[in-house]
Amino acid sequence: MEDEEFSTTNVEDLKTEIKFLKEENIKIKRNHSWKLRKLEKEKIILENDRIKLEREAKALKNEVERYRTPPLVLATITEIVDESRMAVKSSTGPHFLIKYTKTFDEKLLQPGSRVALNQSTFSIIDILPSEKDADVSGMEIDEKPAVSYDTIGGLEDQILEVKETVELSLKRPELFEKVGIEPPKGVLLYGPPGTGKTLLAKAAAHETNSTFIKIVASEFVKKYIGEGARLVREVFELAKEKAPSIIFIDEIDAVAAKRLKSSTSGDREVQRTLMQLLAELDGFENRGDIGIIGATNRPDILDPALLRPGRFDRFIEVPSPNEDGRREILKIHTSKMSLDKNVDLDIIANLTEGASGADLKAICTEAGMFAIREERIEVTEVDFIDAFDKIMVYDHEEEFKKEAGVMFG
Repeated sequence: MEDEEFSTTNVEDLKTEIKFLKEENIKIKRNHSWKLRKLEKEKIILENDRIKLEREAKALKNEVERYRTPPLVLATITEIVDESRMAVKSSTGPHFLIKYTKTFDEKLLQPGSRVALNQSTFSIIDILPSEKDADVSGMEIDEKPAVSYDTIGGLEDQILEVKETVELSLKRPELFEKVGIEPPKGVLLYGPPGTGKTLLAKAAAHETNSTFIKIVASEFVKKYIGEGARLVREVFELAKEKAPSIIFIDEIDAVAAKRLKSSTSGDREVQRTLMQLLAELDGFENRGDIGIIGATNRPDILDPALLRPGRFDRFIEVPSPNEDGRREILKIHTSKMSLDKNVDLDIIANLTEGASGADLKAICTEAGMFAIREERIEVTEVDFIDAFDKIMVYDHEEEFKKEAGVMFG
């Protein structure tokens, strides 16, 4: 009996031990499986890091190679000698006769084109954009502006004068030849801000299918000596290339103010830029299909040399609109607006006395915003009155702040 009890107890212990060992084995397998998955994830991360480091190392090697590459010589093509040779002038001064291959587009290899040359062999490495193309960042160039005379209200007399002076000289130059007079070289538009001077210039370019080249005169003022004068020359050269074209110089008083005795280098540089502008206007007799329009709201400070006949021949005042003009401007800006049936533009035109064309456009936009704020789809007369109060009061406050700043420092 004792042997039987012992054997039974022994078997039970063995079963318990086997069960325990199986459970431990499962735990070990799970632990190893978890560690294996962790190692696989770490391997993927390390592999990604390796690829990333290889890319960075390759980029750094390329950058080092670029730094090791000797600088290129800038040159301008002066003459195409034959199918394999051309004459170039380097930026340092000397002229060279070099050979070139057909790998570059022959249309780009023309006299006046800028190229980059290898320092040792003087072979062409690259074709560079022209200096004029590099300097147009401060200009607005529009092949054909979308503004027409129909989108300008209240300036009928001014539109007629622009047509006579700008359009006729570009569209029908033979009329001036028959009469025996020279067409006006330049037109100066002057008047308060926001009255439509830029719109008139754009409309003239639109009606004559001309390229519109606009530059603010302050862009002519550069840091280094001679840069402003060079930019003036390049603007006129660009206009010749894109003829028929209209050059519009906005805020021309920035460089064309009366010359005074001044000892600062900045003032002397502005005066040099003005003299270059005067020279370009004087030497622009055979300009072809090019018109020149200047604009300013300070005609009283312009240099007399700019205003003499032969430079700016015609002066066109662009005043703030009267009641009829304001009505026409409001009709233009509200033509696409959803207006309440009780809106009377005659009343609004009468109430908005003193507002410029830009002010009226802002008033129409603000009136629409009042309607949107109240979740309405129609703009009411009250919206226009509230918009006028907001826009014009804000303008008067700004003027007061400026005057106060001048008075009290």
